[in-house]
Amino acid sequence: MMGRRLSHQPLSRPVLYTSMGHDGLGMAGSWLDLVLGLYYSYYKTIIEAPSLYNGLHSIMYDNITEYPNVINVLKRFNLYPESLILYIFLTGLGEPAYFYIESVFLLNGVMMMVFFFFGAYLSESILGGFLTVMFFFYNHGECTRVQWTPPLRESFAYPFFVMQMFVVTKVLRCHCPSYKDSILIALVTVCFMLPWQFAQFALVTQTVAVFATYVLTFIGSHKMKIILSGQALGLVISYICLFGNKMLLTSFFAACLITVTVIVLLESWLEKLYYRLVILVNSVRTLSIKLLLAKVLAVADDAHIADLLRSKFTDFKSFHTMLYTCAAEFDFMEQETPWRVLKTLLAPCAITVMLTTVAMTEKKYTNGDTNSQKTTDRKQDDYHREHRSRVHAEAVYHILQLLAFTVMAVIIMRLKLFWTPHLCLISSLLASSKLFGWLGPSHYRYALVAVVVAAATIQGLANLKHQWSILGEFSNIPQEQLVEWVNNETPSGAVFAGPMPTMATIKLCTNRPIVNHPHYEDAGLRERTKKVYTLYSRKSEEEVWRHLISLQVNYTILEESWCLRRSRIGCGMAEVWDLEDVDNRGKPPVCARLHKMPEPYFKSVFRNSIYDVLKVIYEPNKVLNKKT
Repeated sequence: MMGRRLSHQPLSRPVLYTSMGHDGLGMAGSWLDLVLGLYYSYYKTIIEAPSLYNGLHSIMYDNITEYPNVINVLKRFNLYPESLILYIFLTGLGEPAYFYIESVFLLNGVMMMVFFFFGAYLSESILGGFLTVMFFFYNHGECTRVQWTPPLRESFAYPFFVMQMFVVTKVLRCHCPSYKDSILIALVTVCFMLPWQFAQFALVTQTVAVFATYVLTFIGSHKMKIILSGQALGLVISYICLFGNKMLLTSFFAACLITVTVIVLLESWLEKLYYRLVILVNSVRTLSIKLLLAKVLAVADDAHIADLLRSKFTDFKSFHTMLYTCAAEFDFMEQETPWRVLKTLLAPCAITVMLTTVAMTEKKYTNGDTNSQKTTDRKQDDYHREHRSRVHAEAVYHILQLLAFTVMAVIIMRLKLFWTPHLCLISSLLASSKLFGWLGPSHYRYALVAVVVAAATIQGLANLKHQWSILGEFSNIPQEQLVEWVNNETPSGAVFAGPMPTMATIKLCTNRPIVNHPHYEDAGLRERTKKVYTLYSRKSEEEVWRHLISLQVNYTILEESWCLRRSRIGCGMAEVWDLEDVDNRGKPPVCARLHKMPEPYFKSVFRNSIYDVLKVIYEPNKVLNKKT
């Protein structure tokens, strides 16, 4: 893939897997980088095990990641991609790390092929496929992060979402699809959901977009049932494959599927209602079902998502939401992004397609272009209602899907992963004779495409050259010194706590037990991390010590950047703690105090320019007695 080229330094060096990002978190590196070492560590664990069975058993009954708890990381961290890559690796040859990364790049290369065929199918022109791929590469830095952070879940999952949308598009266009299409939708939905917990939120937007297409009478209930059946089957299979992960059953996706299915089944009863009322009822019922399922099954793991959205539109702030929103990836879309997609003509082309589609469908709509005309025969009415299909139904769906992705990208910058590629896909419709046949003979349309390509290439080539010019050197001497010290000077069972990205490195490079890690989606883990992060609060040394003792920690790692720096006002760790720890406001951070005077609760055992390792003293009274 394009972007930063990997230097040929030894892949055993720890910094390779935790320093591949380029967006700043402010408090300590990039939020993107937090999970890289953690994901790869399990791939490494299985490879180094005596057998594949032993390797899988070690990650399914893991007491290293959240010591002393035993967790199934295959269930918790969506590690099916690593397991599959490992299986392929064991049947072939190659250096494990390169094999891992190249597998990710290969999958995303296949995705580009799918995008080409997708664009060609949607526009019914090979030029549409060319436009899709061209715009993707001209806006590569806005479309994907795989070149920076290969192990991220989205790198494995998003290509399958593209395939899934392709199948849904085929169902929407086909005059009479069958339930065989439901099976295909289910299969690619499973491939999308297994690698990535966030997949459920993207699938919610798809369900809503297809439902809106149905409410606007562009498709009938038959197509709606096929798509819903495929999505529901995919959800059930994913639930089983993830060892009964309750988050899937209590997700907005599951609640939305239930609500929409009920409405579709009761179509004859509800068809006289105003569509606005149906949508309102759908929204309220979806939220109610989601909350009810979460309460019945006692699942709070995704509660932080609601808090995060709440913090976006109100003055609500909490410790956990601030850890997210202080990272650039979870902030609102940066102001430069719209300008970048304007300069390559991506946004203008997509807007042109959208306006043209609206105009054409409105014209067809008012002219009664549908096979759902009323007759005096009730059976015929039911049949037409079930199988109605308007021209441009698939285009309407993709416009609605794009609107949903736009909202997601504006609220959380990281989610432009969905938005920008879909702009590229929508732009393929510039080559559609159905939408732009009014231009006249086909060579007029070809001339329009040629002008767009020529104009877009001016900025597009500049963007490509910039991407190709980025080189990376992965060197972090202080971190290497830390890892070597841990390996040489601490027992193999020593338990560590500290900043999330550093814990990923400790887990990967030393295999020492850790009590917190970067996978922040679990409610229990969030509370563990909060206890560890009292190190960067203004609390007393004794209170911090008690939290670490309760977690059975032997060593804790302090980092200067987490203690003193901040990306912007309110985003220093001590400032984040000030939201909840009102009583201690104004005091110096405990991390600064411990750096100067760790006794009697801690003892400094290693220090370099970045890291300060403190050993937890389990009998501090002895230290105090010695001083007196």
